[in-house]
Amino acid sequence: MPLESNARIVKELARRGYNAEREAVTLLASAPDSATALESAVDRAPDDALRITADHVRAAVGSDDVAYSEITTGSDADPAADSGPPSGSNPDSALDTRRSPVETEGSGDDVRADSTDGRSDRDADRRELEVGNDMTGRSTGTGEYADFVRTFRDRYERLSKVLRGRVNHRPAEAIADMPGGSDAAMIGLVNDVRSTKSGHWLVELEDTTGTFPALVMKDKGLADVVDEILMDECVAVEGTLADDSGILFADSLHFPDVPRTHRTGAADRHVQAALISDVHVGSDEFMADAWSRFTDWLHTPEAEPVEYILLAGDMVEGVGVYPDQDEELEIVDIYDQYEAFSEHLKEVPADTEIVMIPGNHDAVRLAEPQPGFNDEIRSIMDVHDAQIVSNPATVSVEGVEVLMYHGVSLDEVIAELPEEKASYDEPHKAMYQLLKKRHVAPQFGGHTRVAPEERDYLVIEDVPDVFHTGHVHKLGWGKYHNVLAVNSGCWQAQTDFQKSVNIDPDAGYAPILDLDTLEMTVRKFA
Repeated sequence: MPLESNARIVKELARRGYNAEREAVTLLASAPDSATALESAVDRAPDDALRITADHVRAAVGSDDVAYSEITTGSDADPAADSGPPSGSNPDSALDTRRSPVETEGSGDDVRADSTDGRSDRDADRRELEVGNDMTGRSTGTGEYADFVRTFRDRYERLSKVLRGRVNHRPAEAIADMPGGSDAAMIGLVNDVRSTKSGHWLVELEDTTGTFPALVMKDKGLADVVDEILMDECVAVEGTLADDSGILFADSLHFPDVPRTHRTGAADRHVQAALISDVHVGSDEFMADAWSRFTDWLHTPEAEPVEYILLAGDMVEGVGVYPDQDEELEIVDIYDQYEAFSEHLKEVPADTEIVMIPGNHDAVRLAEPQPGFNDEIRSIMDVHDAQIVSNPATVSVEGVEVLMYHGVSLDEVIAELPEEKASYDEPHKAMYQLLKKRHVAPQFGGHTRVAPEERDYLVIEDVPDVFHTGHVHKLGWGKYHNVLAVNSGCWQAQTDFQKSVNIDPDAGYAPILDLDTLEMTVRKFA
């Protein structure tokens, strides 16, 4: 069956180890029998070629004016093609690479053949990738008071369901009517936390019926738990009512948390995903050489299992994100930054599945959840059929559930909690706190901007197998209740602004995740 679409041609050339010029793909797609034309172009290309050019195609059909009517149908044309474009390919992905992959530079036939064979077993038909919780195009918030009420009500209702199986919950108004000395438990959003003169803590909870105070005595051994409480998160308190029923003396505090018995999914074959973030194209400090080494490696046989790239935001440096940023920009126009990013993305093998979410440097609203770009920027980044979704989003990759979140709220968690529980040097520990709270940005009104929606898209309703963030430019990973938390570093060297706020980035790293075992290898390209 003919390769009737540009996307199919790109995929077939990638399977054989070639990139291609746009014009070459267009010429092949215009042929009456594009499969035969492709076979001829590949056969006639020089042995050391890594890219099929328009000249190769013209030479293959024997005409500079591309008289495709003269091409005869070959009996060995590829019959194995279905009626639609394959997942993971795109007409715009047949683009020039600006340099040869490292393993093929200055090489002859043998090395090129190895590079081709190294990717020959990648079978798109075995791939499974689904995106959930994508709010792109579904924003309903107008900024009215009622919108915020709906957001927090949805947060409370969904997270309280998690906690109701652990405590014998009563609404605030019902607890107020209970006799003094009764055992009681309440689930609510944290309305206030403050210390008393005696060194105890007063925690005020709010549910849909009202508010009620709980007193945490300093001799109860709950200080570590109180240290972890953030405003507006959902918690449960169990204890005993005072004699006048005006306050609940807390015996225990519970977060929604991830069950310790959480069982992870796994792919049924050996396949890998690269977890990256914070590319920051457009910055003076964008590490183009490190990125090139990364994409070179993706073309090698060693990287054959890497069939997915999950990019957690900040594709570009942006404009006006922080004071005097213009002095640190190599590219000053935001659209030109995305054009440059797309060129770098084209260096990735064309048959790679890519999912991207925005970050705080990207050209979307700062308030979370962030929709996945407007049509103009999407068209610029239309490379390799990349899926561009909202921040946060869940991605199911061959049975492995990945929660992707850029990570702005990590700044707030690190600022609010003790250093041993959350720090920039160990960003994965701050991620543990978000998993414990089952919300990626629980505190409202602080550093993290939150947009009101009918649904709180920031709730971690379903427990992921992998939690992937960026933003803080630090590399860190670890497991929390069987959930792998990964902060993937960045591709930007230290800027003057980062020096001023004492950020020493971990740049040029690519965590590579085995989807069949959830084991991870970190590769350094800087």
